[in-house]
Amino acid sequence: MNPLLQKFDTAPFSEIKTTHYLPAIKKLIADTKKEISAIIDNEETPSFHNTIEALENTGLQLDRVTSIFFNLNSAETNEDIQKLAQQISPMLTEFGNDLLLNEALFKKVKAVYDSKDSLDLNPEEATLLEKQYKGFSRNGANLSEADKKTLRKIDSDLSKLKLTFGENVLAETNAYHLHIQNESDLAGLPEGVKEAAAMEAKEKGKNGWVITLDHPSYIPFMTYAENRALRKKLSIAFGARAFQQNKYNNEQNVLAIANLRHERAQLLGYKSHAHFVLEERMAETPKKVLSFLDELLKKAKPAANKEFNDLETFAKQLDNIERLEKWDSAYYSEKLKQKLFDLDDEKLKPYFKLENVIACVFTVANKLYDLTFELDSSIDTYHKDVMAYRVKGNNGELIAIFYADFHPRPGKRGGAWMTSYKPQQKFHGIDDRPHISIVCNFTKPTQSKPSLLTFTEVTTLFHEFGHALHGMLANTTYKGLSGTNVHWDFVELPSQILENWCYEKETLDLFATHYETGETIPMEYVKKIKESATFLEGMQTVRQISFGQLDMSWHGSDPSKINNVKAFEKGVFAHTKLYPNVEENCMSTSFSHIFQGGYSAGYYSYKWAEVLDADAFAYFKEEGIFNKKVATKFKDFILSQGGTQDPMELYVKFRGQKPNPDALLERAGLLTTTN
Repeated sequence: MNPLLQKFDTAPFSEIKTTHYLPAIKKLIADTKKEISAIIDNEETPSFHNTIEALENTGLQLDRVTSIFFNLNSAETNEDIQKLAQQISPMLTEFGNDLLLNEALFKKVKAVYDSKDSLDLNPEEATLLEKQYKGFSRNGANLSEADKKTLRKIDSDLSKLKLTFGENVLAETNAYHLHIQNESDLAGLPEGVKEAAAMEAKEKGKNGWVITLDHPSYIPFMTYAENRALRKKLSIAFGARAFQQNKYNNEQNVLAIANLRHERAQLLGYKSHAHFVLEERMAETPKKVLSFLDELLKKAKPAANKEFNDLETFAKQLDNIERLEKWDSAYYSEKLKQKLFDLDDEKLKPYFKLENVIACVFTVANKLYDLTFELDSSIDTYHKDVMAYRVKGNNGELIAIFYADFHPRPGKRGGAWMTSYKPQQKFHGIDDRPHISIVCNFTKPTQSKPSLLTFTEVTTLFHEFGHALHGMLANTTYKGLSGTNVHWDFVELPSQILENWCYEKETLDLFATHYETGETIPMEYVKKIKESATFLEGMQTVRQISFGQLDMSWHGSDPSKINNVKAFEKGVFAHTKLYPNVEENCMSTSFSHIFQGGYSAGYYSYKWAEVLDADAFAYFKEEGIFNKKVATKFKDFILSQGGTQDPMELYVKFRGQKPNPDALLERAGLLTTTN
């Protein structure tokens, strides 16, 4: 019996075998096609109920099974799952095209759309109708048969290329490790980092210490290791992922993805992939994005140049470094931060025990939104490290199921993300609650120490939990408009705003206690955390802008003349460059956000959402960071509403005004630099 073809609430992970996926997905695609045929064959006049709503409610089991499969392909993959993904992904793409290029179905949707003014729809229904109609028109429903065939081929090729891109980055990350046998090469590393490296070596059957390219191993080494030659070696290995002359090289994949996206956009009548994508974003056009990034760059570049010069001067004074290189960045930034603020991550980490930070985000969610989290070991999980919780409301009602997966392992891609195993929707009179997950890569506990986070990791956890709240507090009728199904440049607001709580004494007092002594984090540390919040902010801002500009350069115009990925990238980075170029390295070949994930023509949205979050948090600060009135407005108008209305309208309902860009510049300490 295939568990994926039975009715289930929480995902039955322990019952699922890899062999179950393909037959289940084939069967569920066939079932969904029957549901769609029933809509097409319905002889009644097309209406919102029998066409738009009916279409929204097709393929519910298929969505659930594919979400399980692709989430595990990110968080707990293996060769068999990766091979299956190469089969399943194009199959789903073809099915999606069958749906969106179905003339009879589009005719029905268009009939409802053309009569929308007489339908008396509420805002959510009107948004669903608009979204469905655009889903067809923006994906080829109006194309000729020959062009539809071309579109299908492009989409199938893209689905495979994106998977291959991600597999290559993961393979390169896993393939490299730095094996250290001389203890003197570990000089500068904190004891906890050494212990984790020894544990890594033991797991690999080696003596000594092993540093990997996984962030919890890579970043501490780059931050603390005194051996500059080894920092260089590791940095180059990290930057060379999928840019080496081997079977995992992604250069041709990058060019192919960029060109196919452009060809697709042109086929659909758009000037570029960015023009296609941004039509459905708050930013609207590439011109607006580029002028937004340019405006920020003007404000941040003078500060960044000054910070870089100060950092280089400091490195020269400290260690007689002639030229600051990329592998010096984290090391001397940390040393300078210690000098200026007498604060370093190793002083702070004992106060940031993972379990305490988790308990704190739960407390913050309780204070703001009246949520409680109950660990439930009876909920099936896909790995022993994963924890599952029942999230309850004020009256004990179920709000969501929440999964948390915090530690790196070979089958898990790097980084941190939030995802969903089941969306929220109101169906047949039942409010079906969501199943939400966050996945991170934090240092594992060792024999002598629990998992202790850096302050950056604390903010990462808060960030992903902010996304999770957006999913958990969803309160919409339709799954396609629920939770994080919002404009891409609006989706980072709930995550980025929650990071602000990490810097507030009221929050730190809730969880920042020393794991050995129980002592609350000293007030002087809290003060220094706040003071250091804008440390090297100019450099950080320019870095983010450079990534946004690289993304727009790949996707904002015709890429067909590009034949050298590295040379192209180098040209784009020329006016944001601070560190000398490293010839062996290339960012595009491992830029998973834009070539594998959903951020193509959308990387700018991190900075865009920072404007929103800085302005929104200023409102909390005015009234109190745990003020119930402001929190309720944020829940009612932002977190619960998903994509049911225009995001700027929702924001104005919450804030009473449009966002003020100066809030970001002020928080980043960049206003004083430029005035």
